Amino acid sequence: MVEVSVILPAYNEAARIENTVERTAEALRGITSSFEIIIAEDGSHDGTDKICEALAKKYDFVTHLHSDERLGRGRAMNRAFRASKGDILCDIDVDLATDMKHLRELVQSIRDGYDFATGSRMLPQSNVKRPLKRGLASKGFNFLTRLMLGSKLYDHQCGFKSFKRTSLFAIMGTVKDTHWFWDTELLVRAQRAGYKIKEFPVEWKHGGATKVNLVRDIFGMGSQIFRLWYEFLWD
Repeated sequence: MVEVSVILPAYNEAARIENTVERTAEALRGITSSFEIIIAEDGSHDGTDKICEALAKKYDFVTHLHSDERLGRGRAMNRAFRASKGDILCDIDVDLATDMKHLRELVQSIRDGYDFATGSRMLPQSNVKRPLKRGLASKGFNFLTRLMLGSKLYDHQCGFKSFKRTSLFAIMGTVKDTHWFWDTELLVRAQRAGYKIKEFPVEWKHGGATKVNLVRDIFGMGSQIFRLWYEFLWD
């Protein structure tokens, strides 16, 4: 067993995956002597898989999980977490949009007794730089999540989260979404189950190209809010 497992979900990330792994490892070395990095490489077709294979051979702390077909974020994350060995599990977006100076707080939050922790772009102290259109879409999504699902969090989709292993595994099997809404559903269900969650402000900068289709995926996640609301209505 290791102390910290960091999951890096990757789809067509050939241009930056190596740099991300090296920067993540550098940050982890200042926090713990016991860690692993798992690349959840989800059906890439730009050569990401070859780079990940090379990284796994180069570093004994790197594991590469490849899928020939696109699983979707939720299924890829489930698979990676089940393959992990850490007591503290982290999920970090490959673009490193959240400043890595916050990684210590992300890990320490679980050490301090929280079940879940998440960086937030929506708190007053957060320092965020991103396109206006995406910012408005994110605010609308998070408002609906709070309104319809009773969430107390302000940002459900920031790709910078940590989990106590036993707490995550207790709730993960109840999450039904398999793609972008996975994170939100996980946090909402965790709150309803009474788990202790920390949301803290971060410095966040738009990482360039995104895999989220603003119209298709926002509409899809909106429909998932209604699906979960309906389910809770009959609980």
